[in-house]
Amino acid sequence: MSPPFLWTRRGLVRSGLVQSLLVSGVLATRPRAAMAGPTSGPPVTSAGADVGPGVGADPLATAQHTVPAPPVGDERFTQVEEIFHNAIATGKTPGAVAAIGHEGRVLWKGVFGQRALTPTPEPMTWDTLFDMASLTKVLITAPAIMQLFERGLVGLDTPAARYLPWFAANGKQDITIRLLLTHYSGLAPDLPLDTRWQGRARAIQLVTETRPVNLPGERFVYSDINFITLGLIVEKLTGQPLAQYASRHILAPLGLKQSVFNPQAGLIARIAPTQYDENGHLLRGVVHDPTARRMGGVAGHAGLFSCADDMIRYAQALLDKRVGLPSPFPLRTDTVVLMSTPQQPAGKPDLRGLGWDIATHYSTPRGAYFPPTSFGHTGFTGTSLWLVPETRGFVLILTNRVHPDGKASVVKLRQDVATAAALALAAPTPG
Repeated sequence: MSPPFLWTRRGLVRSGLVQSLLVSGVLATRPRAAMAGPTSGPPVTSAGADVGPGVGADPLATAQHTVPAPPVGDERFTQVEEIFHNAIATGKTPGAVAAIGHEGRVLWKGVFGQRALTPTPEPMTWDTLFDMASLTKVLITAPAIMQLFERGLVGLDTPAARYLPWFAANGKQDITIRLLLTHYSGLAPDLPLDTRWQGRARAIQLVTETRPVNLPGERFVYSDINFITLGLIVEKLTGQPLAQYASRHILAPLGLKQSVFNPQAGLIARIAPTQYDENGHLLRGVVHDPTARRMGGVAGHAGLFSCADDMIRYAQALLDKRVGLPSPFPLRTDTVVLMSTPQQPAGKPDLRGLGWDIATHYSTPRGAYFPPTSFGHTGFTGTSLWLVPETRGFVLILTNRVHPDGKASVVKLRQDVATAAALALAAPTPG
């Protein structure tokens, strides 16, 4: 039997886990003086007329914003910083931007390593924009679907073919919205990429041709096709392109002025590059995911670019709304709770919310001690967000671990940072 999740300060201290883990070497230590803290410096500013967030918006050229330097690291988070330094030193990622929040406050921020290694090295900065990859699913597409649910336009247990009649082809007629959101649809992980197809119309044709590889509801298989389909449903029912809908109904209400699809040229210098594409071009400001890229940069499963400031705002708004506090998050409290609690078919061991991951083999960003009620998601490029509703806490990690050759991994980094963050939050507050 696995040990229980211990997450309160009292529980961690009483259990002696802080001391035992340090002694056992699970969390290595070294003197604070031997370690460089998070990058800091004067605020970065730019000015212009605000034209609002969303599709191609260019905050550098058209919006006033100030990016504060991260604060000096809290001594409790020394281990967190050490984990990032070690990950960069061992080639797990070129760099990282991260933040830890608790009870409505950001307690720690960190900036580490390099934004780019090639063709010219560039230092990481707090305001770096990252390809959020599959975080697009939970940040944009799932809440868009749930807004339609709140309006009575979508039913969770209604077959997706009710909204997209062509989707019923090839045995998909019984796949419901809930099964798409929880990845129990039975569909394959992705559309075929073995031919160089292009365009949204061809993607729709490929979804139409797709056959389930499992019976709907039978087993959890994480699938981009699920969220490609959900994005198409949003477009069908709203009459708007997904990026436009997201800009008006999700990003704008939250005040996320630096989160965009298909970033304009003025933003490129702030964007963390990812990998070289099949033609040898370094992807920077162009979505890394090959399916989303072939669909024009916008799809229900990938395409969003964002930064730490906007992700902190998103996380805090969601957590506040979930507990009924005043919040601009554009869904009702009961809807947010529904999304972040188990919604998979009865009796299934892989626990998924409506978009959010709760307890599957993808849940390593929970670490060892955050509670089983916590939830989150990851992105292939190296991004992750994990949320703890009881304490309105979060761990945000933004990396471009696929830069430049796609060979690095941050799976262990995410797990270790979450474990160290939980231990830090259990420690006495300095001063």
